[in-house]
Amino acid sequence: MTSADRARAAVVVTLVLALAAFNLGGCAAVGLTALGVGMATGVSHTLSGIVYKTFAAPRAQVKRATLGAFNRMQIKVVQSKRDKSTETILAKAGDRDIEVELEALTPNTTRMKVTAKKDGGLLSDGATATEVILQTEKIVGTT
Repeated sequence: MTSADRARAAVVVTLVLALAAFNLGGCAAVGLTALGVGMATGVSHTLSGIVYKTFAAPRAQVKRATLGAFNRMQIKVVQSKRDKSTETILAKAGDRDIEVELEALTPNTTRMKVTAKKDGGLLSDGATATEVILQTEKIVGTT
């Protein structure tokens, strides 16, 4: 590859990155924030605003911690239902509908999935979903 080819390739790469940065500027900040929070806490995020975490604790203990987190955050539980190894808790915080799914993977391992939706489900609120998990994790750690 000649130096002219390398220079041309560098210009093309720079233009592509500049266009991507211009078009995805807001997304990059959100992605980097989510990545930072997820890396630090072991919380997994999806693009649709769903947040996951697996706890090394029984489902009943994670449920008590989740209800404690809701109490600490002044989030009102609307409904709780159980189906085999999965428990679903529906809650409301202002204009947000929060759904927590607790799935017993083993007797001592529970997967938590949290979604927080705003405006009737049109918008996702990953920050609120993440905070529910972080507050639950604090309580699980103290019990």
